[in-house]
Amino acid sequence: MKANHTSQKYRLETEIAKNYPLKITALKERIAGLRVDAKMVEPLFDKGQEKDQFSMTIGGKTYTDRKEAGTALIAACAGLKTAGVDGQVGEFCGFGLYAGFDSFSFLFQLKIKGKCSYQIEMGNDPLGNLQRINNALLGIGGKLAEAELQLKTVQQQLATAKEEVGKPFAKEAELSEKMGRLSELNALLNMDEKDPSEALSMDDNGMPEELDVDGGGGDKEMADCPRRAEPFAGRVRMGTKPEEIKNAEVIKDRKAEEKGKKPSVLNKLKDTKERIAENQRNKQRTGKKKGQEL
Repeated sequence: MKANHTSQKYRLETEIAKNYPLKITALKERIAGLRVDAKMVEPLFDKGQEKDQFSMTIGGKTYTDRKEAGTALIAACAGLKTAGVDGQVGEFCGFGLYAGFDSFSFLFQLKIKGKCSYQIEMGNDPLGNLQRINNALLGIGGKLAEAELQLKTVQQQLATAKEEVGKPFAKEAELSEKMGRLSELNALLNMDEKDPSEALSMDDNGMPEELDVDGGGGDKEMADCPRRAEPFAGRVRMGTKPEEIKNAEVIKDRKAEEKGKKPSVLNKLKDTKERIAENQRNKQRTGKKKGQEL
């Protein structure tokens, strides 16, 4: 969760520093252009002048008759197709008319360019094409309102992003608590890296180092003192029974196997308890036999 919060914070910082400013700048430029274009088409849709003052220039020639202008427009587009180029074919109401042939749809595409561009598809009907041009110019007001709404939305998103990026991680306290618990568990699991005899201060016979395993009150070997290295055979007391030697060898083999498998702490504790209990039983049996002999 913290990683997701950090990732989201970095993403918001990028949006705030780069993406949102670019979007806002582009929308402001588009709105300014749409406003200019909307002013240019106002006379075109004046009901008193719409029919009486029609004028369109195609190929350098001005047409006042709508059908003738529409026919000339189709012919100009066909000429561009023959030449295999795209280009300007005329002018209408201060807007440039640029045509090109779309080989995918097999239709002529006409761009009406002012401060912004508006695209329509050309058909075979001269008057129908002029109506499409009028509809595109009439829709400038709607595009202007849409762009203004988009600008307002992006500005709100920018303000929200600035608020979100300043907020701390909501579950920081819970995360700190869980991280503390995880550290404690890791400390316990690190005991797996130690030998059971080191972790529990046990000698090779499975007895605590501070205990007197001889039972004779002799010198005691403390757990916090360094142990003198000596061969396994040297640690077998005189008079030790064969079964005790066998148990010691089994313990030694088990320890070598456990080092390879790296058992869990619980298994190590269990094995150590079993070794202690077995050694104590052996010691009791040895004491009884000595008593009987005496």
